[in-house]
Amino acid sequence: MNTEDDPRQSTERPDHPVPRRRAGRRSDKLATFDYARPEYPHNIHPALVPGIAVDEQRRRYSIDKFVLAVAGVLAVAFVIWGIVATDSVSVVANAAYGWVMEHLGWLFNAVATIVLVTMLVLAFTRYGRIPLGKDEERPEFSTFSWVAMLFAAGLGIGVMFWGPSEPLTYFLSPPPLTNEPESTEAMHRALAQTYFHWGFHAWAIYALVGGAVAYSAYRRGRTLLMSSVFERLFGKSRSEGWAGQLVDIFAIIATLFGTAAALGIAALQIGEGVVVVSGVSELTNTVLVLIIGVLSIGFVISAVSGVSRGIRYLSNTNIVLTIGFAGLIFLLGPTLLLLNLVPSGVMEYFNSMLEMMGRSASWGQDTLDFQSAWTVYYWAWWISWSPFVGIFIARISRGRTIRQFILGVIFIPSALLFVAYGVMGGTAISMYRDGKLGEIETVNPAQVLFDMVENLPFSQFMPVLIMAILAIFFITAADSASVVMGILTTRGSQNPPKLVVVFWGMVMGGIALVMLLLGDETALEGLQSLVIITAVPFAIIVLLLIIAWFRELNTDPRTLREKYADTALRNAIVTGVDKYDDDFELHVVPSEPGTGAGAGVESTHSDYTDWYQRTDEDGEPVGYDFETDTWADGWEPEDADDGGADTGGADADSAGSAPTDPDDTAAGDGDGDGGTDTRRSES
Repeated sequence: MNTEDDPRQSTERPDHPVPRRRAGRRSDKLATFDYARPEYPHNIHPALVPGIAVDEQRRRYSIDKFVLAVAGVLAVAFVIWGIVATDSVSVVANAAYGWVMEHLGWLFNAVATIVLVTMLVLAFTRYGRIPLGKDEERPEFSTFSWVAMLFAAGLGIGVMFWGPSEPLTYFLSPPPLTNEPESTEAMHRALAQTYFHWGFHAWAIYALVGGAVAYSAYRRGRTLLMSSVFERLFGKSRSEGWAGQLVDIFAIIATLFGTAAALGIAALQIGEGVVVVSGVSELTNTVLVLIIGVLSIGFVISAVSGVSRGIRYLSNTNIVLTIGFAGLIFLLGPTLLLLNLVPSGVMEYFNSMLEMMGRSASWGQDTLDFQSAWTVYYWAWWISWSPFVGIFIARISRGRTIRQFILGVIFIPSALLFVAYGVMGGTAISMYRDGKLGEIETVNPAQVLFDMVENLPFSQFMPVLIMAILAIFFITAADSASVVMGILTTRGSQNPPKLVVVFWGMVMGGIALVMLLLGDETALEGLQSLVIITAVPFAIIVLLLIIAWFRELNTDPRTLREKYADTALRNAIVTGVDKYDDDFELHVVPSEPGTGAGAGVESTHSDYTDWYQRTDEDGEPVGYDFETDTWADGWEPEDADDGGADTGGADADSAGSAPTDPDDTAAGDGDGDGGTDTRRSES
């Protein structure tokens, strides 16, 4: 609008006196000039791009031979080495583990703290309003369904294995420099320490990886690869080349060992159940090999049969069984104590969180030993699981804002885990104090749960139920993790070939077996040491991920619009008050180049425009109309070779697969609605 034609901008207004002009201010009006629009891709300003979803892009998927060869050869070589020369692997692993703990233990503590603080800050900045999808896109799943699937992600093998044993361990042997063993204070600190390891820090790591992947895929139109997040940090050619391939290789290695650790503890506890039910004297390596072999066969059947929906329903049934099992423990156990202990444990967690975050090797050798066995191990485990869990929660969170996503992912599963671990751990501690668990010199995590249920009604069928739950967790976790590694191996294809999926599943089972063979009598040392060692490279990638995501968010269309709005409003208010005191309105008019709302933004720069240039399957630019969602060459999304997403999906210790088509939406929600309550709207 030309200011000459606006009566409100005239200095000869009949109803108002002529405002007095201040010295040193420009009082002349802008002269009219012809506006020449810069060259933008598809003739649309980067601030107006509504976003691009991965399923709207055109790309040709294929196996990345370099990623498959490097990651596959390394993994297979490790399995062969571990089976043929277990002692040699043990020596090397112990040496590497000792070096990592002495020199890099601080790194894991730093990563966990930095990620949690960063995620909470990000949630409440202006970036928190950016959607993980296109503008005006509604969440793909209803809030109830989304929460149900996050619950699925928060439950799993860990609840059954560590739920009773970890708090009991801290009660008997409190963390250094805290409380006296078996004291009332030690009981509350035991829950707080457990919550510290399984709560906000763990889920903040998942929120970072999942949020960055979701943003990259559903807002920027890239593939569901870890490397896609680094496009702006590394450059497109490197992120799609050697640098991106290294990121995906490290993600596969981390996922392999992190998931193998979960499968290993599942096999350990199932083996303990076999001992209880069959009455054999002890759990031998032969029994462990047979258990992993049988469960791996179950995984292969599920992977090649195409019954992903059946596995999905089975997984969700398993979540219900787990919640029901915890409920039985609550009702049949020391209910009154638990009603008091769980809230007190949560408050003790909040009260002592900063103290626990501040513990490191500088507190002495005892603290270093404790952190090596517990805290650093958990941070490494969560980092190892983050590519796997991140892709799952990214898949189910499309359309939610970053703020909703971060706060939901951090607090919802944590709240469920606080209750589950409080019930399991509180019951184990109560039974020990009552003498029902006998004398315990060293807590055996695989055995504690079975000892605990022996003191409850219906103890005759409880071990069978526990083994069934763990077996389903093993199969679904292996299935889902293998699909995620298949995605990472096939340049982001959401339907990787079944042979690739089976390959990664079998390798993962082999690694789980080797990790168990490397351990001591409880077989946990091998699990812990290898998880920590293999998580080191990905810990560095997680820190780089923060930088990469923030650089992306800084050039987001919504961020640009808010920058323009802030600058335009600030300039308009200053100018309006200076010229017309209280009597002015705002109108959009042209400004001199370099002086308007976007004065500090070079909107034609490649940082702002390259990402939304549409290309064909060969990477060649193609015309596109954002208003009508049509391609210049007539291509339609139905023409894509790679169909609907099936990312598998998993949890921190389980495997709640995300539904991926309209008929599957009921599988993951638990609300019985037969589908989602919302639909994505057209932008």
